Amino acid sequence: MRILVFQMQRMGDLILSFPLFLWLGRAYPGAAIRVVGEPGFFGPLSVLGPTVDYVGWDGGDRVAAQEYDMVINLSHRPEAAELAGKAAAPRKAGLVMEEGGVLRMHGDWQLYRASLVRNNRHNRFHWADLNALDVIPLAMIAATRWDAPRQLERHDGRVGVFLGASQPEKRPDAAFWGTLARELARRGLKPVLLGGPAERELGREVKRLCGGAALEYCGRLGLAELAKVLQTFHLLITPDTGPMHLAAWTGCRVLNLSMGPVNPWETGPYQPGHFVLRGAVSCRGCWECSRSPMPCRAAFDPARVAYAAWRMVRGESQRLAGTGLSGMDLFQVGRDGRGVYRLEAVSGRPPLAEEALGRFWSEMFGHFFGVGDMSRPHKAWEELARSLPRLAAAFARTLPRLGGFLRAGISGRGDFSDESFWAGFPPFVRPLTGYLHIFLQNGDFSRQAGRTCLERVSQVAQATSGTSD
Repeated sequence: MRILVFQMQRMGDLILSFPLFLWLGRAYPGAAIRVVGEPGFFGPLSVLGPTVDYVGWDGGDRVAAQEYDMVINLSHRPEAAELAGKAAAPRKAGLVMEEGGVLRMHGDWQLYRASLVRNNRHNRFHWADLNALDVIPLAMIAATRWDAPRQLERHDGRVGVFLGASQPEKRPDAAFWGTLARELARRGLKPVLLGGPAERELGREVKRLCGGAALEYCGRLGLAELAKVLQTFHLLITPDTGPMHLAAWTGCRVLNLSMGPVNPWETGPYQPGHFVLRGAVSCRGCWECSRSPMPCRAAFDPARVAYAAWRMVRGESQRLAGTGLSGMDLFQVGRDGRGVYRLEAVSGRPPLAEEALGRFWSEMFGHFFGVGDMSRPHKAWEELARSLPRLAAAFARTLPRLGGFLRAGISGRGDFSDESFWAGFPPFVRPLTGYLHIFLQNGDFSRQAGRTCLERVSQVAQATSGTSD
């Protein structure tokens, strides 16, 4: 068995592919698994992940000229799609450039993930699970038992604070970090400021603002050295960034400050037992934000973050349940009844509509793609309709309009190729319209693709009706 994987994205994306590499090795014992990626990332990380054969992307043409049993493209870079098209294999998943330069997405779950661009508000599937669901049995994902984050025996109070993120809006500012470091020190903890070369100036500013309450190591550690240092911390406080995934993978407990245009359901720390803190605002989890200041960032209070971290370091995270982290909601990473990633509320009260719609669409797409029968989305719908009757009524009025739009397109009396098709429907149904639109694109807007879309709408209507039969 020969398997070729393209993962040419950043550090965090590579680490979130480690579970897939692990499962491929278990599903296909003895398989030769080759991964095309960025040497700057896989070089120092290869010794930490499952054993695979890494190849730099500049050697991709040579690799793609060979034959494989399976090709999986996890990258959105055009050269990855081109190489995936060149590689001969009877089974492919992800974006592939086919003959004539036509781009085609292979795999139900990969197509679903593509539909989340600018449309991920109600998504409840994690990237690590989406990497695998087209090629790995759900039973194997569900049966995987991950080690719990370490609780160090010594109590020296060392806490890592990673300052950087890929975009400034995804992390706190220097003033926040400085106050947080002082509050951590006031509670007897020893904060250590971390970051890459891009955070050197930020690290110096934070150290100045906290009055020297923290050690500062920004830009001084390579990835291999950072992985070793992480093992000495009781906790890593971090925005959504690659080193967060490195910490989670290597067993360092994580408190993720999830802010800005990120969705922790997709890119939060993957292994169970880690923590995610979110601003208690209704617009959180967006793809992009034009508001200034961002409500989700303004909701974070450094003193309360320090209190939560102090409890976690002391092994008292259970005492945070139901406590008032005013303006913020605390979650712990777990697994749902199917065995895929779930954020379980610890403290706060997540918005009812956000939770209800997220659960319904998660179960609905699970049913579409064979990881749950109709009873699951039907039960989720009954709970939504009972608690949010006006939303349920609006939903019921929208489905016939969507069906009529699709029938008009199939018959040639309408045009469902325009992007306004999916965006023109209310947000509560856009998980479906966004997916249907990209499904139609992938099927060249054919009548058959349109009929399949109508079948999906019919399934949703069945799930939201009075019976699950």
